[in-house]
Amino acid sequence: MSPFNRRDLLRSAGVIAFAGAAATTAGTLPAHAAAATTTAGFRHGVASGDPLPSSVLLWTRITPTPDAAPGSGLGPDVTVSWEVAEDSGFLRMAARGSVRTGPARDHTVKVIPGGLKPGTAYWYRFSASGVTSATGRTRTAPAAGAAVDRLRMGVVSCANWQAGYFSAYRYLADRGDLDVVLHLGDYLYEYAPGEYQARDVVVRPHDPAVEMTTLSHYRRRHAQYKTDLDLQALHAAVPFVVTWDDHEFANDAWSGGAENHTEGAEGAWATRRDASKQAYAEWMPVRFEPGGHIYRRFEFGTLASISMLDLRTYRSRQASSVVDPAIGSPDRTLTGDAQMDWLLGGFSSPATQWKLIGNPVMISPVRFPSTLSGQEVGAVEQLLGTTTIDGVPYNVDQWDGYTADRSRVISHLRDNAITDAVFLTGDIHSGWACDVPADPLTYPSNGASVAAELVCTSVTSDNLDDILGTPPRTSSVAVEEAFKGANPHVKYLDFDSHGFSVLEVTPGALRMDWYVLSERTNRAATSTLSTSWQVAAGTQAVSRVL
Repeated sequence: MSPFNRRDLLRSAGVIAFAGAAATTAGTLPAHAAAATTTAGFRHGVASGDPLPSSVLLWTRITPTPDAAPGSGLGPDVTVSWEVAEDSGFLRMAARGSVRTGPARDHTVKVIPGGLKPGTAYWYRFSASGVTSATGRTRTAPAAGAAVDRLRMGVVSCANWQAGYFSAYRYLADRGDLDVVLHLGDYLYEYAPGEYQARDVVVRPHDPAVEMTTLSHYRRRHAQYKTDLDLQALHAAVPFVVTWDDHEFANDAWSGGAENHTEGAEGAWATRRDASKQAYAEWMPVRFEPGGHIYRRFEFGTLASISMLDLRTYRSRQASSVVDPAIGSPDRTLTGDAQMDWLLGGFSSPATQWKLIGNPVMISPVRFPSTLSGQEVGAVEQLLGTTTIDGVPYNVDQWDGYTADRSRVISHLRDNAITDAVFLTGDIHSGWACDVPADPLTYPSNGASVAAELVCTSVTSDNLDDILGTPPRTSSVAVEEAFKGANPHVKYLDFDSHGFSVLEVTPGALRMDWYVLSERTNRAATSTLSTSWQVAAGTQAVSRVL
């Protein structure tokens, strides 16, 4: 999500070498993580995702023998049985079956039991060779056309293993009131130890200890993340709806490459991209297999639809300050034509009231204030993925770098009088609540906002205070006020906090609560409700609740 070569920057700063105090702080992998690579059984938890009214996808990974470590390509094929029940004691069985898995798919298991009841909670588990997995709880979506009074979901993004602990996931798992978790991308990071962490400290070193570029690397990294007990708890408690951003592949990925991919030294981009997609399909609870597309839509009765976007596979290369970017050229795309047509068609559907868009990168325009210092400009550019072209900063990795595509979306919403469209966004390690103006140059004098955008902060990845090396809620506060002054459609902005969001949708309003963690490098961090903003039905505008 940044315009510079992050690896070169870190090397020049002298923090690439993972040694000394950083190594002492990071220590070794936790015992449960080490066991996941050496012990037979269901060591990576269970998960569910992509709920439909009559089915939901179930996931696990079996380690049939100690040598069948993730990414090893070793171990026997094995039969895994699965059960789905209407009660936690598995007395009222709803479905059962078995499936074969093996090293060809890294011993992962994905099953989709059908014939389930809409809007119903289910419990599920797996077994093989006398070993039974943990029990997971999931829920199907409401029936098509059903009146739904409330939908509540967790919203998360940007969880960097090396930068801290996933306490945010634990707090979401402990709530017990969520229908679904929306993960907006950067579920994991590709970097080697020392390349990207918590300021200058590797809290937990990545495995493998290299930047992931091969299928084995991607499999091992997915496996490592799924040894985290807080992530396991959340997956076992709530179905996920996910999409990817760039770090599931490589930083600032686009259709033909990435900022930190070097052809030759790291192989062909297509090979690396395909390896990352294969591992993602194997290790994530998602109805996606290589060769298909991950953009897809879910409906929750008549209340809401969620359209999950893929903004990496089809996009043109990001603009740069060296080559004329032609940012507004219709020949450049962020979505690709087929996905754009699908997105616009979803806006026009009368089946649901709220049109929610799982949007990996920010769509609201952002203009840089002229009052920032050089240090502040550099830090914000690093955070937002911005570069300066002819003296003007552009968020070239966001929709700001693909204005023809954004204009198509805004024109469609405006010209068709679409109401209750809300973009739910991650990527930029900060919290935002924005109106999406039809014309930012005349907003707010004409009052025209065609949609709203709510941006969740990072689970652990660096924020502005981390980049500046200052205490939270000190130097960043003035920067936030300057950005809001230069962008009147930005109503709320927090450049510093780590945490998670909870979104509640009712027919009358959509509300997002931002929760912040006291610290990310302590698994026992506390969580506090920071602020709440809503979008009242029919307004296309955000307003503060708390």
